[in-house]
Amino acid sequence: MKKRALISVSDKTGIVEFAKQLHELGFELVSTGGTKKAISESGIPVIGVSDVTGFPEILEGRVKTLNPLIHGGLLAKFSEPSHQEQLAEHKIDPIQVVCVNLYPFQQTIAKPDVTVEDAIENIDIGGPTMLRAAAKNHEYVTVVVDPADYGVVVEELQAAGEVQKETRRRLAAKVFRHTASYDAMIAEYMTDLAGEETPESLTVTYELKQTLRYGENPHQKASFYRKPLGSVFSIANATQLHGKELSYNNINDADAALQIVKEFSEPAAVAVKHMNPCGVGTGEDVYAAFTKAFATDPVSIFGGIIALNREVDKATAEKLHEIFLEIVIAPSFSEEALEILTGKKNLRLMTIPFDADAKAEVKLTSIEGGLLVQDQDRYSLKDATVSVPTKRQPTEEEWKALELGWKIVKHVKSNAIVVNDADMTLGIGAGQMNRVGAANIALEQAGEKAKGAALASDAFFPMDDTVEAAAKAGITAIIQPGGSIRDEDSIKKADEYGIAMVFTGVRHFKH
Repeated sequence: MKKRALISVSDKTGIVEFAKQLHELGFELVSTGGTKKAISESGIPVIGVSDVTGFPEILEGRVKTLNPLIHGGLLAKFSEPSHQEQLAEHKIDPIQVVCVNLYPFQQTIAKPDVTVEDAIENIDIGGPTMLRAAAKNHEYVTVVVDPADYGVVVEELQAAGEVQKETRRRLAAKVFRHTASYDAMIAEYMTDLAGEETPESLTVTYELKQTLRYGENPHQKASFYRKPLGSVFSIANATQLHGKELSYNNINDADAALQIVKEFSEPAAVAVKHMNPCGVGTGEDVYAAFTKAFATDPVSIFGGIIALNREVDKATAEKLHEIFLEIVIAPSFSEEALEILTGKKNLRLMTIPFDADAKAEVKLTSIEGGLLVQDQDRYSLKDATVSVPTKRQPTEEEWKALELGWKIVKHVKSNAIVVNDADMTLGIGAGQMNRVGAANIALEQAGEKAKGAALASDAFFPMDDTVEAAAKAGITAIIQPGGSIRDEDSIKKADEYGIAMVFTGVRHFKH
């Protein structure tokens, strides 16, 4: 049986050497377009697809490999007599090796000035069809979509004259993952183009970034995948400058810290522990901001994740160096700061382009047997229609504190209460089963600093007990969504203590 390999690739990495090795192993090479030109110019014998089909490429190259003389050779069962008879009858040569990768759709739509016409033209038809045909017929055909696999194919052909069945199956599985991912990107692009908000089926694709040592706990396996063309302003696209490999919990906590620090345009510092902020500060510079974040809870910050929205300078690095931390995230680090912080072998230092636009992405939450999809909570106080139902209006300083608290409380696990002044958190109550319980935790942590401070709640007060607790601790301003059937009780209680209370009309549940 004649040995034939079909090669047609957009990514030409290593393709000439692979073609040369196949030729030396006795394969007749069939190719198209630029791939055929590259192989031919290297002095390797190659014939065109049109020479096989007897039909020219038509429609600007849209149709060239969609032909029975190609697909018969890809799909025939070599051990089936009737298939062999039909191949002979129609003068079709079987194809034992297929090497194809696809039009660069992902790279095309990543261009900021891409047109719809250009995107559509880069949807490959013949390539996926050949790949799927060869992968379906992997019992007989070796199909290669990834240049990283050229070596193993050649090695097995040289060693045994054929590629092992296990390898063919592994390569076929990779092909179906590849074409599924390719189609998922096209589906997402076309769905957005068509304005479909809730398609009847959801196809998403991610690429492996890192195999993790374990998950939340050592007995759980875990991996980290990145969304192609996902937000650049994300942990998935961060650059790690120093430190040991990220863990599952590191990645979750780092993402939580980044989402909070994104809220601020002024210099800000965020400390996160177990997905909740344990300290947030703002200031005239990043050193002042971090000093305030640290002061919120010097105990919980131990082993935490720090996110800063300004370059880390020498003074801030020296302060960070004093504490055991897992990760420091910033736009950049000065040379002096790097020299100081890299002295800690395991401390992860990560940079993220804070000047990049935050891409609007939906939030996916898996449940057993399903997936929940929702918009990210981007709602800010500027978007809300605020009202002040109490007799006293907030002062200018209280408004600043209320705005800060509202930015932070939406990132705290519900039930959530944040106590803060105009530029730092003083106490945070997170993840409690009742609201007054969360308030008591935050107020106790704030202690004497609660006097004259503000309190933010992620959801409304079902009764007046939270206001009562806040008042007794010395809180003078409260911000909450409102909307309870017993709002009037909380308003009366606030008026009784001279507290200014703001209703936003918007809740910020986070589970």
